[in-house]
Amino acid sequence: MRAWQVTELGEPRDVLRFNDIDDPVAGPGQVLVRVLAAPANFPDVLLCRGQYQVKPALPFTPGVELCGEVVAVGAGAGFAVGDRIVGTTNLPGGAFAELAVLDADSAFPAPDSLDDAEAAALVIGYQTSWFALHRRTQVRPGETLLVHAAAGGVGSSAVQLGKAAGARVIGVVGGPEKAEYCRSLGADLVIDRRTEDFVPIVKEFTEGRGADVIYDPVGGEAYAKSTKCVAFEGRILVIGFAGGTIPQPALNHALIKNYSIIGLHWGLYKQYNQQAIADCHAELSRLAAAGEVRPLISERLSLGDVPDGLGRLGDGDTVGRLVFGPPL
Repeated sequence: MRAWQVTELGEPRDVLRFNDIDDPVAGPGQVLVRVLAAPANFPDVLLCRGQYQVKPALPFTPGVELCGEVVAVGAGAGFAVGDRIVGTTNLPGGAFAELAVLDADSAFPAPDSLDDAEAAALVIGYQTSWFALHRRTQVRPGETLLVHAAAGGVGSSAVQLGKAAGARVIGVVGGPEKAEYCRSLGADLVIDRRTEDFVPIVKEFTEGRGADVIYDPVGGEAYAKSTKCVAFEGRILVIGFAGGTIPQPALNHALIKNYSIIGLHWGLYKQYNQQAIADCHAELSRLAAAGEVRPLISERLSLGDVPDGLGRLGDGDTVGRLVFGPPL
């Protein structure tokens, strides 16, 4: 088969090579799938750079999630040839290839209400936001949810899930194109951080109260400013540090204002509570069938476009979800 491989660490455009490699084989408890769609995720960029917490041996194929058609089944896998599934991959064999192997307990039926690209994008981003908003904290109807990087992969899912939960959603984005995309997601208020300071706007929108829940996949200055507009008994969800700077929070400030700082590492649920992931997928599938959430795919690209797509994602030049399909 053909697969993109990282042969040395660096920027995606520089280090990815489209190679002919042996077809993978499904072992016990695994399924082999023909890849139908594989989204670009920021961890894929970090993997290429060698900056992710997981550091697979070279060479490896990035691509952390997919939608695929089962073509072979290992013993005890529980799926059948022809099933359409979504799930997460095991490095070094990622999704940016013609074929991929998944552990059966990391795979789920693809929602019938979504096409291949949409279904592939329902996995990591939406699971992350669902766990953040419904398990690590519980966003309640009528509360105000502030989402940073609201036009990005995980941020866009938080906007939709926040609206589905009955929250008023403020999206913070960078640039007019991302602002328009965020509005299409259903955000009640969109703030362009490049031209506006979100702190006074959030305070005005909430009549001085501040945001009840703040969803932060950025870190750095976004986190620091969030502490200035979080409500009494508010919650700041620490999702990641796409801005490149890990905050050093002043805990006395959390004490003085009575707010909580809550971390989320979605991947740990695969290790400690796999059933919670299965339950989450069932709920996301229900919401998708009801039309309450639907991944908005901004670009549908070919597998051959992986280096440029990941490069643009790493540069911060993408809007919404980029999903790679089979070779054209």
